[in-house]
Amino acid sequence: MVMAMFSIQSLPSLFLSSSKHTSSRSLVSSSKPQACFSTTSQKPEVVVTREKGKNAKLIDALAKHNVNCLEVPLIKHAPGPDTDRLSALLRESTFDWIVITSPEAAIVFLEAWKGAGTPKAQLGVVGAGTASIFHDIPQSLNHYLEIGFTPSKATGKVLASELPKVGSKSCTVLYPASVKAGSDIEKGLSDRGFHVTRLNTYNTVAIQEVDAIVLKQALSTPVVAVASPSAIRAWINLISNLGNWDNSVACIGETTAVAAKKFGLKNVYYPANPGLEGWVDSILEALRAHDRLQKVI
Repeated sequence: MVMAMFSIQSLPSLFLSSSKHTSSRSLVSSSKPQACFSTTSQKPEVVVTREKGKNAKLIDALAKHNVNCLEVPLIKHAPGPDTDRLSALLRESTFDWIVITSPEAAIVFLEAWKGAGTPKAQLGVVGAGTASIFHDIPQSLNHYLEIGFTPSKATGKVLASELPKVGSKSCTVLYPASVKAGSDIEKGLSDRGFHVTRLNTYNTVAIQEVDAIVLKQALSTPVVAVASPSAIRAWINLISNLGNWDNSVACIGETTAVAAKKFGLKNVYYPANPGLEGWVDSILEALRAHDRLQKVI
């Protein structure tokens, strides 16, 4: 585990729990929160912030450590300007590699790939979390889609530096990406002689409202778990006018942690290798640090 000590709007959310101790501009709504509380009286210890409906795996993993979670989605996904082009391009062209760098990119790609008639494709996938999206495709389609490469470290820069070339000809890469994704992948691959076609197939946008009562609870929760720089930006927007907030942020990986550092957050934890298991470890480390501090106080 690599721990960095540098500390870092939304719809009504859910308070989800097990038994004990696993544990833009924003508008704040003052309406009654539509929250679902656990049958225990324990307070939440971790705020989970992925898009609504996509926090279950993290909540379940933390439940095994008796950690109670408060679900406050900070982001949602929307179609990108090139969404409709992806299926047509998959029908009309072939690529040596299709590079997939996030779970949402994988979801969008799979929908377009099925719409294109499930052509054969070789994937370069950034890490285990992204690869897991492909585990659910029907077995009858498995032989059309091959995960041919994952990098030694689950980051875009490492993927771009390690993706193998196919043959001696100019190697072609299709890169379905987020509108907000940086240029590390296409630049890194282009510098190595790959011919890269990037399509901005989805966008990540901040949720614009958060219930005032839910927000108050989230602000007092020891750890906020974030999975993207977009979620960091959304959280910063939420807390920017609310005085000093110095609880912990547990990031899914280094890229998100670097974004947190740039925003001036002080207590940031992240794993050396992005993924659910390392993310859970970072959250637990942040909770242990919080518990130690409370004992001192």
